Amino acid sequence: MAETTASLHVTGPTGTTTADDVPPGGYQFHVTEEPHVPNGTLLGFWLYLMSDCLIFACLFAAYGVLGREYAGGPTGAELFELPLVALNTSFLLLSSITYGFAMLQLQQNKVSAMQIWLAITWVFGAAFLAVELYEFAHLIHEGAGPTRSAFLTSFFSLVGTHGLHVTFGLIWLIVLMVQVSKHGLITANKRRLMCLSMFWHFLDVVWIGVFTFVYLMGTLP
Repeated sequence: MAETTASLHVTGPTGTTTADDVPPGGYQFHVTEEPHVPNGTLLGFWLYLMSDCLIFACLFAAYGVLGREYAGGPTGAELFELPLVALNTSFLLLSSITYGFAMLQLQQNKVSAMQIWLAITWVFGAAFLAVELYEFAHLIHEGAGPTRSAFLTSFFSLVGTHGLHVTFGLIWLIVLMVQVSKHGLITANKRRLMCLSMFWHFLDVVWIGVFTFVYLMGTLP
């Protein structure tokens, strides 16, 4: 078990530490610093990502089983617009690159440059989400909503869950930009930016699986 150190103050009735000053209930120990296990946050966040992997694994498995159950409705080859999906994929991959540039500026303690790259990352992420919402709205307008067939139910569940993660990532990014502007690159903010970096790249990896397994394979005859 990792050990943490903190400053302790012993307080007696007279401010001394003689035997006569020991109170009936014993000494009172006051922790003056918040104990924090080194790298404990990163370890906990890795555990969270592993649990998220299980969620997406279940959704991929459900799509693998139901992806050909069209119930007489439209197929993926009839619905998916690969040029639009490819454009959307490029938005998310570019956002991952720009976040990497932001982390490089973080290592050099360049706050302004880092904030600019984070803002660009947010724009790319928002563009990805906007295109995805447009795709969903178009499919529903064409009568291919999530209740039309088991194929569409599994599709909306998988892609929608990923989009929900991107939405939370964008909110998290705004919160961190505000925190950095107010408090600078303190240790806590650096740790939070590192966690968001892992989360954002994780979403990129998941989307590559979605693009390949759902869209590319879905357009095959």
